[in-house]
Amino acid sequence: MKDQFDVIIIGSGAGGAPIANVLAKAGKSVLVLEKGPMIRPQYQSPNGRSDFKRDELSSDGPEKRLQLPLANQGVSYYSSHVEPDLNDEPHVYRDGDHSDKATLEGYTAQVVGGGTQLYGGVSFRFVPLDFKLASFNAGRNDIREDPNGDIRREARDWPISYDDLEPYYTKTEELVGINGMVQNQQKPFSRDVYQPPLTPNGISEYARRGMELLARELRPANPILPYRTPLAVITRDHGPSGRKIPSDPETAKTSYVNRYGDPLGLKSSAWVSLLTPVKDLPNFTIRCNSIATRLTYTNGKVDRVYYLDPGGMERSAQAKVVVVACSAIESIRLLKLSAKLDSGFDQAIHQNDLLGRYFMTHCFGGAAALLPDRYDKSIALDADWATDCCGNEDFLRSQGLWAGGALYNNTSDEALPISLFRTQGAMDLDNLWLGFMYNAGLKGQAVVDFLDTQFGRGLSISFMANQVPQRDNRIELHPTIQDKWNRSVAYIIKDWHQHDRYLMDTYANMAARVLELSGQGIQAFKFVGKGGSYLAPNGLVRIANHILGGARFGTDRNDSVLDPNCRAWDFDNLYVTDGAFMPTSGSGNPTNTIEANSFRVADRILAQL
Repeated sequence: MKDQFDVIIIGSGAGGAPIANVLAKAGKSVLVLEKGPMIRPQYQSPNGRSDFKRDELSSDGPEKRLQLPLANQGVSYYSSHVEPDLNDEPHVYRDGDHSDKATLEGYTAQVVGGGTQLYGGVSFRFVPLDFKLASFNAGRNDIREDPNGDIRREARDWPISYDDLEPYYTKTEELVGINGMVQNQQKPFSRDVYQPPLTPNGISEYARRGMELLARELRPANPILPYRTPLAVITRDHGPSGRKIPSDPETAKTSYVNRYGDPLGLKSSAWVSLLTPVKDLPNFTIRCNSIATRLTYTNGKVDRVYYLDPGGMERSAQAKVVVVACSAIESIRLLKLSAKLDSGFDQAIHQNDLLGRYFMTHCFGGAAALLPDRYDKSIALDADWATDCCGNEDFLRSQGLWAGGALYNNTSDEALPISLFRTQGAMDLDNLWLGFMYNAGLKGQAVVDFLDTQFGRGLSISFMANQVPQRDNRIELHPTIQDKWNRSVAYIIKDWHQHDRYLMDTYANMAARVLELSGQGIQAFKFVGKGGSYLAPNGLVRIANHILGGARFGTDRNDSVLDPNCRAWDFDNLYVTDGAFMPTSGSGNPTNTIEANSFRVADRILAQL
């Protein structure tokens, strides 16, 4: 088995696939190590059937019980075929009462393509302000809910600007395949390479109207109007990846595309868009079901990558460059496990004490209403309309906010019956039916009434916004819990800043205002509620797929883990390119930015090689 390569990339998702795509096309020998299986859409399968099993999102397999000696020992949980078994390899988080609990949160997906196989495809660019939040907040005395001055002390400008990344945003949107609308976005575009969006679902008209009315309320003279949300789903034939769409593109509009793994290959996962075009090149190798266990260090370089093959046998490989991109929690865990076993690696990666610190997710939440009419939301993609009207500097200063966010409607939220039941009173993504356990009266006719009043009638407005970076929000190795390979598991220690709560309350109010304005004068329009994720019973660990920070990049080696090109400071050949590199979490879903930055880093690596 070949063990010498130009580049080894650990992880095949948004952080790794762009680099593999660029370097393989340039003729460099590339090895991708992926922990999960290869799952193909039906057009790639010899029998014409997709490998997806329809349990990817809802985790509705056999009931299991947690056996590990943790505070939630004995709870039931459900795994899918793209997640680890919780007993085999949990993430552990410290809850608000300082007890340790196991969770599947933070596992974006163990599968070729990573989280891009399962995500909803929302592909915002960050706004220019997201790259300079230290500068924006310097000298301000109007920031609310920050009594200790944490924001001015901890905010960091990125070592690159929006203008530096803009060409790579364009490259990502072209090569990945994204549909959307440039008009009304508050970000400069050098070129419009979006494919045209599909017709919005009828329920989304309420969202569009509410967003427009809010924009006119906030800035009557110069409103920032809504736009069609950029989505990583192709609506036209896509030349770079060779994917084809049905003769009538509208027939591809289904919530199964982005609420689960997409059997059609229309969702622009890293596998179908970036790795499939290079998979048959003789210089490209991907090894699935292969678990990277440690890196070793000699003379300023990673000299070998060790991994377990599908049979559990330890193997190793060498490369001129090693890229770690296995989602921030697991990337940090891999680096810390390597440091634990190799003193040279330990000294180099811990040239300061920042590895694992400033872990972030996003401030998120929203508002919901029930409409008088029913819509077939299974004929929809994830988010039809979005608005930047609450992300400009005037709005932030008027509200005393340190940073901004975006509002968008989750068109396909609760689109399918299983997802409606899954979110009924949900307290943890790991427990499918927990809401029904706590509502014993929801049975018989009550279930019929529940479906009649809610199914196809729910409209939600969500927000995504920057979380305040905090030094003590961090990823460590758990001192006692080990996985089935006898390796320490990741330990998530995280809390919300006082300003995070205020920010979530502010944006939840804006989401609610969208619904209030849209529903004015409409009989039987019922407002359901609003709030931020910090209000959830497991709010500390609600981290979904936005796993960010922990190995931030910067210009000062004493204040960052990575240099501006995402290279570890005391290594000649080690790069980290998943969301771990971010010093702030951005005002929207991060995948587009992770991919754009990975294309940028690919050019730097290519120049090095």
